[in-house]
Amino acid sequence: MPLIEVSIAKGRSPEQLRSLITELHRAAETAVGAVPENTTVIIREIEHEHWSRGNQTIAERNAASSR
Repeated sequence: MPLIEVSIAKGRSPEQLRSLITELHRAAETAVGAVPENTTVIIREIEHEHWSRGNQTIAERNAASSR
């Protein structure tokens, strides 16, 4: 029974998140024969100020690119 956890930057629409959930379930079914009712998907949306790479947050990168 797969547990799929995804961290993603905040900002997707409910429809996009729903689509992601559907595709993750489909991938688990295809790849390992998982039964949908036994598959759990957790999506964690991370605030742009709480996600950094290269010592720069997403919020900082966005602000810099809009200047």
